[in-house]
Amino acid sequence: MLARHHHPITAIATAPGRGAVGIVRMSGAQLAPVIAALCGRALTPRQASYLPFCDAQGQVIDKGLAIYFPAPHSYTGEDVLELQAHGGPVVLQLLLARCLEAGAALNPATGQPWLPGLRLAQPGEFTERAFLNDKIDLAQAEGIADLIDASTETAARSAARSMSGEFSQAVNQLLEQLIHLRMLVEATLDFPEEDIDFLQQADARGQLLRLQATLAAVMRRATQGAILREGIKVVIAGQPNVGKSSLLNALAGAELAIVTPIAGTTRDKVSQLIQIEGVPLHVVDTAGLREALDEVEKIGVQRAWGEIESADAVLFLHDLTRQNASEAAGLANETSADEASCYLADEAALARALAEKLPKNTPVIDVWNKADSAPAGVLAQVKNGVLISAKTGAGLQSLREKLLQVVGWQAAPEGVFMARERHVRALHRVQEQLETADAQLNATRPALDLLAEDLRQAQLSLSEITGAFSSDDLLGEIFSRFCIGK
Repeated sequence: MLARHHHPITAIATAPGRGAVGIVRMSGAQLAPVIAALCGRALTPRQASYLPFCDAQGQVIDKGLAIYFPAPHSYTGEDVLELQAHGGPVVLQLLLARCLEAGAALNPATGQPWLPGLRLAQPGEFTERAFLNDKIDLAQAEGIADLIDASTETAARSAARSMSGEFSQAVNQLLEQLIHLRMLVEATLDFPEEDIDFLQQADARGQLLRLQATLAAVMRRATQGAILREGIKVVIAGQPNVGKSSLLNALAGAELAIVTPIAGTTRDKVSQLIQIEGVPLHVVDTAGLREALDEVEKIGVQRAWGEIESADAVLFLHDLTRQNASEAAGLANETSADEASCYLADEAALARALAEKLPKNTPVIDVWNKADSAPAGVLAQVKNGVLISAKTGAGLQSLREKLLQVVGWQAAPEGVFMARERHVRALHRVQEQLETADAQLNATRPALDLLAEDLRQAQLSLSEITGAFSSDDLLGEIFSRFCIGK
């Protein structure tokens, strides 16, 4: 543990601003002198005491609840003091300053501060100490942050499962199976003349297959959890005036984007977070894609392509009223046959541009808008994609279902735990390493040293998830994203 983790820390644990209740938290060793200075007496462990909090002159700062959690039975594994006062910013700052002052006061017997090195906590440092003191593992710590940041009820429930250790238990089960197989393989290295018979009798092949099956199940749940945590970036793309802004408004259930018959109304992106079946979707409406008529629109089109290229899924919006040149001429106040022909030519060019610029795995959903106004003959010609009317709402539910399907979401999965992209990457590495091990095990003459190394690397990748094997850089990156006081 780094030297800074031995210093006592304190911070305001509630969000900035006014509130009914605010909390100041302190963690360290031997907090009794500070407790006596702040509360005027000792506290019964794990029992809330209502009392005045006093400054150095004995004046009352506020009255509230004080709770003392002696080590190791606390959140951080150290002595922890929590002061619950009224949630005014000034009151909490006064309490925080008093904690620092009391810790810095000199002990008459030694001439040293009561709490040497007491300082303000860094972001996530309370939870980091809980991890370093083996109160939680790294996946549980990340689950705490994900619970705080959850944007949907489904995400919150999944984060709670990770926080309680469900994800860690699944990973540890994998580790137990993997370690058992490693022991078996490495034991054969001492008896090379009997290695094949020994591995066959111990059913090493069967153990590896069962391990891969268990891994696949964990990966499915983790992938779903990553979708819940990260959300899905969905970009609405298409030519001007096909109904992109109307579709954003329809999906969001609010008038977020300006809708007019004038082509090129949207000049910059408009974003909105919505949810479908508990999955957060970051929906982005973009400028119509065409040869820009002025400098402002040109910038908007460039930004639109930037959003499209970083999307998880693209809704390619088409205007059904302009799909058939001969019939389009008969649509009142819509467009002429010549305009429809130009539209179709530009749309074909846009489809080619999307295919060229998008990553291969990015799904594109063809969305055929204005189904309420299009001729029946045109509707009958649509074979792929989703028919909708952003104006009436027809087809929107089918579009929502299609979106979840193309990004890999399974409807109402049971037992999904929150996971992060680093977890999914680690599990994919384990999968690749086990596949290599499987190929080695199936070889005519297995190279046991290579097989053992594949299994060892798989174990290291799994251990990164719970933090049993992790770098200080990784820890710093994870905990720096927590709020102060957590």
